[in-house]
This record gives sequence, structure tokens and C-alpha cells, in this order.
Amino acid sequence: MRNKRNCYSGIGGQAVLEGIMMKNKDQYAVAVRKPDGEIEVETDTYHEVMHGSKLLQIPFVRGIFNFLDSMILGMRSINYSASFYEDEEAKETAADKVFNKLFQDKAEKVFTGIVTVLSIMLAIAIFMILPYYLTSLLHDHIRNDSLLAIIEGVLRVFIFVLYVLCISFMKDIRRMYMYHGAEHKCINCIERGRPLTVRNVMRSSKQHKRCGTSFLLFVMLVSVVLFFFIRVENPLYRILIRIALIPVIAGISYEIIRLAGRSNHILVRIISAPGLWLQRLTTREPDKEMVEVAIAAVEAVFDWKAYLFETFGYEVDDSWLKDEEDTKEQEEQEEHEDQEEQEGKA
Repeated sequence: MRNKRNCYSGIGGQAVLEGIMMKNKDQYAVAVRKPDGEIEVETDTYHEVMHGSKLLQIPFVRGIFNFLDSMILGMRSINYSASFYEDEEAKETAADKVFNKLFQDKAEKVFTGIVTVLSIMLAIAIFMILPYYLTSLLHDHIRNDSLLAIIEGVLRVFIFVLYVLCISFMKDIRRMYMYHGAEHKCINCIERGRPLTVRNVMRSSKQHKRCGTSFLLFVMLVSVVLFFFIRVENPLYRILIRIALIPVIAGISYEIIRLAGRSNHILVRIISAPGLWLQRLTTREPDKEMVEVAIAAVEAVFDWKAYLFETFGYEVDDSWLKDEEDTKEQEEQEEHEDQEEQEGKA
């Protein structure tokens, strides 16, 4: 095997309700563990908002559209996974009927677009406007604009971390964090050159430098720097410039996270460290059933055997995988026997 570590694979994803979405180039798959225990996998093609445009090749500009695409695809995937857990007795409301009649077969896409826009507006209000408002209350007591800019930045990061921590106490979010860990483990397993088996995935790290959590933290940190140097006196203009700079912040943050996913340089590792620390809150150790769902999502859009051969120089045959499955069955049998023994002693 070649001596390579953390080789970029190009795949990424996110956790959804009782499942995983994995994306490779234009193809994506959503794997969901249904209430009956079976794994349902749907594959489809996603074309970017600016599909085919040369803007997607321009550094600092492409990040703006990539962020928007991730929001749209993420919302679409979550809606799909939630459909397996909707109340079957729920009746269609009058508003639903009007909405479906107006937009017909495009109703779902329009709904996803509306929710995405509202989500962005809410995020701007909470993480951009609220810190500025709270800091403005100190203006009569602190005359130093540089100090106020630092306080605003600290508040922004604090509110973001507090938000992540608070939602982690929700039952559904806790399970999504476990699936989030399974997603990272699968990608790390592949990019470390290990065959994609449940055993190897469980042994892999649940933290990854290209995580969306790290991206959002970079957004907060980059905004601190920009707002420190770009200032205006008028309060209204201060709010408007914070909103106007969001695409710039997203573009810079995207380039940082993109570099982090492709380089293992010491400086990149230092920059990535805060995001990896925050992932301790947004990822949790998954169980084996969750890992099976993540593997199903990966295999639907990514030929990991070909990747290992091309990148690490060795071929994984079916006999090797059979040995892994036998080892897995033996371990499960031993766990079952240990459990029965403990129950007998009790």
C-alpha cells in the first residue's frame, strides 16, 4: 500500500432524519432507516443554481453559490427523510390544497425554496443582527470602537456555540448528531485508505476538516475580522453592511474549508482546530445500524473500491470482504454470548 493519508475523495454529505445524504459531483443519495428497520435509498442528480457557469470556477465567488446549493439540497434531503416519519393520519389543510394547486408538480421545490430563504433570514437575524444590537447597548459605556467590534465578534461566536449546544438536547437532534458522526466516519475511513466495512468505519474518527460545522464557525470568525476593519458611523448602514458582506464572508470561508480538506499542512491543521473542537458537540458516536445506513448512501454514489485502487494502489476483492463479514459475525456472536452470561448472573 502506498504511504498516503487523508487523500481527498470529493464526496461529502450531511445527516438527515434517521439517515444520511451523500453527494459525489452531480449525484447524491439519501439513505434512510425506515420505521420497519429497512434501509431505503434514493439517488438523484442535483444541478447547481449556477450549473455550467464559469462563476463556479472563480475563487471566493464559487463559495457563495456552493453555500446556497448546500442549503437547498440539504433541505430537500431532510424533507425526503421526514416523509417516512410523517403522521399518516394527518390531513391535508386548506392552505396545502391552495399551495399544491398554485404550483402543482413544482410545489415541493417552491416550498423548499421558501423554507431556505426563511432559514437564511432567521440566521442573519440571530447571528448577525442580534450581536450588533446587544453590542450597541454598550455604546454609551464603551467609547472605543475597536473594543466594541471585538465584543460583537465574541458575542457572535458565543451565540453560535450556545445555539449548537442548546439544540443538542433535543432527542431528534441528538440522533442526527449520531448520524453526522457516521457520515464523517465513512468519509474518513475511505480517505485513510481503508475498505468501507462496518468494522473499519466504527474505528474511524467522527471529526472531519470539511464539515459544515467548521464552515459555519469560519463564517463567524471571518465576520469578526471583516467587521473589525470595515466600519461606518450610521447605525442603519452598519446593519446593511453586515448583510451585504455575508456573500463575501461565505466566499472566504468556503476557500478556507476547501483548503482544509485538501491539505495536511501544519498551518492548515491549526486553522482547522477550532472547527474540529466544535464538532465534539455536533457529532456523536453512532451505532452499527447507523453506520450501515451511511455505507448504503456512500455506495449509491461512490465507487470506493476503484478509489482505493487508484489512490492507494491496492484492490479489495470479495474474499477479503467475506473475511471481514465473518469477523463481524463472530464479534456479534461473542457480544450476544457475553450479554446472555451477564443476564444469567443477574
